[in-house]
Amino acid sequence: MVTTKKLKGVIAILTGGGDVPGLNPAIRAITIRANREGYKVIGLRRGWAGITELIRDKKADNSNNFVLLTDDIVNKAGRTGGTFLHSSRTRPSHMPKEKVPDHLKPDYNKEVNDLTPEIIKNLEWLGVDYLIPIGGDDTLSYGVRLYQEGVKVVAIPKTMDNDVPGTDYCIGFSTCVTRTIMMTNNLRTSAGSHERILVMEVFGRYAGFTAMLPTMAGAANRCVIPEYRFDIEHLTELLVHDRNINTSKYSVVLVSEGAMFKGGEMVFQDSERDMFGHAKLGGIGDLVSAEIKEHSAKYNNGRTINVINQKLGYLVRGGDPDAIDSIVPMAYGNLALDLILNGFYGRLVVLKNGRYDDVPLEVVTSSKKVINLEKYYNIKRLRPHYHRFEMKPLFLMAADS
Repeated sequence: MVTTKKLKGVIAILTGGGDVPGLNPAIRAITIRANREGYKVIGLRRGWAGITELIRDKKADNSNNFVLLTDDIVNKAGRTGGTFLHSSRTRPSHMPKEKVPDHLKPDYNKEVNDLTPEIIKNLEWLGVDYLIPIGGDDTLSYGVRLYQEGVKVVAIPKTMDNDVPGTDYCIGFSTCVTRTIMMTNNLRTSAGSHERILVMEVFGRYAGFTAMLPTMAGAANRCVIPEYRFDIEHLTELLVHDRNINTSKYSVVLVSEGAMFKGGEMVFQDSERDMFGHAKLGGIGDLVSAEIKEHSAKYNNGRTINVINQKLGYLVRGGDPDAIDSIVPMAYGNLALDLILNGFYGRLVVLKNGRYDDVPLEVVTSSKKVINLEKYYNIKRLRPHYHRFEMKPLFLMAADS
């Protein structure tokens, strides 16, 4: 570990939102490079929760809020999935009264509280010079807030949905696509054996990238995505046709968790919402399965077709990262360090058209990244377009789409 005399500064890292494979490799890359360059690295535990709950007293036990990161610690975790720093969906700028830490309750007793002044004081108490949040648009939107308040922030995009604006790629997306293809192919045997239609619900709250790419790769016949409200009769007709022309007598559809029926809305598990205002999605796959079975006889000479219904959920989050989610986080971590070493902050490290780069951090809150229907989705066939692949990025649908 570097000595205090040679210390160039203190860098803090946190991971927020849902876990994905590739977070630990990113933490590893930042830490090893930073330590070698003469920085001290602190891991903030549980996303924004750790720095929110910190007590500014040297006698206090803050072991659940931050940890000093060494090469030995990150090397052990760097090849594994998830995040050893843990995560949360805490939003310090919109903290419900009941979630305010006990030691702050006397000063913050509104129904919803902005704890940003405390976050800034806590970072200063830790001696943090640079902050590297790794997360999706929710986590990074608060990073934007801190940057606007004067904190030196360099951010790294991660989310299975691949919907952080400004970048073609977010950590976790490749592993999600890889697992989706693998699990869909595994379930083909059951679908074919019983001559059924296979419905698989995948991630994708507002954007359909996790349904589009596996479908484009041949894992499914059709996909329905949040950007286009689909007609269930039309979907059923297409899937029955796909099944009947298949010599193995089955067909497959991927359903984004945020997909909506024509005239309908998103399907939620319950009414509870997180601090970012999001209710937990889940159940559209069940509804689609039931509707397909009910309508299938109409397009199958009066004979009902049974359905296999599977929600992938956390199965695509867990486990080790694939090759891309091992390489990209390493590069992103080093990009973040390059920016810090050169005195730049207020930046988001990105992949654009196959090349690593960085863009202003504010892009996270100034735009949305969704599927461009005209370019990429055939609304008549409920599947991706297959044309004009030249000069497209690795995962085909660019950030500015």
